[in-house]
Amino acid sequence: MRDVLDELHRRWAAGETVGVGTVVATFSSAPRSPGAAMLVAPDGTVTGSVSGGCVEGAVYELAQQVVAERAPVLQRYGVSDDDAFAVGLTCGGIIDIYVQHIDRDSMPELGEVVESVHSGQPVAVVTVIEHERDGLVGEHLVVWPDRVAGSLGSSRMDDAVVDDARGMLAGGRTGTLHYGPDGQRRGEGMTVFVNSFEPPARLLVFGAIDFAAAMAKMGAYLGYQVTVCDARPVFATKSRFPDADEVVVDWPHRYLKAEAEAGRVDGRTAIAVLTHDPKFDVPLLEVALRLDVGYVGAMGSRKTHDDRFARLREAGVTEAELERLSSPIGLDLGARTPEETAVSIAAEIIALRWSGSGSRLAELSGRIHG
Repeated sequence: MRDVLDELHRRWAAGETVGVGTVVATFSSAPRSPGAAMLVAPDGTVTGSVSGGCVEGAVYELAQQVVAERAPVLQRYGVSDDDAFAVGLTCGGIIDIYVQHIDRDSMPELGEVVESVHSGQPVAVVTVIEHERDGLVGEHLVVWPDRVAGSLGSSRMDDAVVDDARGMLAGGRTGTLHYGPDGQRRGEGMTVFVNSFEPPARLLVFGAIDFAAAMAKMGAYLGYQVTVCDARPVFATKSRFPDADEVVVDWPHRYLKAEAEAGRVDGRTAIAVLTHDPKFDVPLLEVALRLDVGYVGAMGSRKTHDDRFARLREAGVTEAELERLSSPIGLDLGARTPEETAVSIAAEIIALRWSGSGSRLAELSGRIHG
């Protein structure tokens, strides 16, 4: 949707009604990911792509029909092996495309959405794409971290979806969610599409060890863009960390400093220091604890923790900066294996992100999602 957003806004501001097809789900090796969009303007102009050329013609005609009838449609397309090969894939797949009309009446919040995207403020547009009751398909709400505009049809639906949409927005994830017809967590009857305008948060894992491989897999599962960094090229290889988006051979503190200076580290970034080697982790933590990031944790025993803190104090790290360090890393889950330890670390990251207590829900009362 980012690819067509400015053109969509220009047409919207001019009072035009446009047809927009958006990929909402894919199966097998479909050409485009959820969120890819194609705009069909009143003059026949096309902006964007939903399949790299496989089904654009069919979507073009459907978009014109949707604009004429003012009735959104969720359409499934199969991409043949021959068509897929033509756009660079080895085999075909299936694409679900939601086609809607957009104008000032159908989406009065579009101006605010575009303003938020341009200013770097996270925002998600949530749209009902399937519902067992007539009249609710096409209903939408706009979700920011601190406010909401619009409604899906009932307060119960809104409350259920907003919590989940904010979770997806925080991770920069776009995709579908399924509920009962009135937002029930169980059951079927309603499908919504969450279009997040936020890049995935980053997880920086330092130390090319077996625990790092488990942490990279966990980070990818949670929707993070995962980087594993280590100064030792024999250990920092893509084959050892297949779940990482990037494997970097560099001194950890030098790499982190360069990423921060380049603006690629922000308040959602999580940093897991798994080296437990002073020559790596002390200079790295000196940099990390002075950055505006969401989480900094360091692995090690209680003895390693005490030695690390002493070395950091000697290096000039303040007590206030040390208070930001989760060391030893993770929550007390009784973890033993690398995989269990990754769950422990991920649990701590999630708890700090959402101000969770880390306590058992069975021992608490009140709303689960604050």
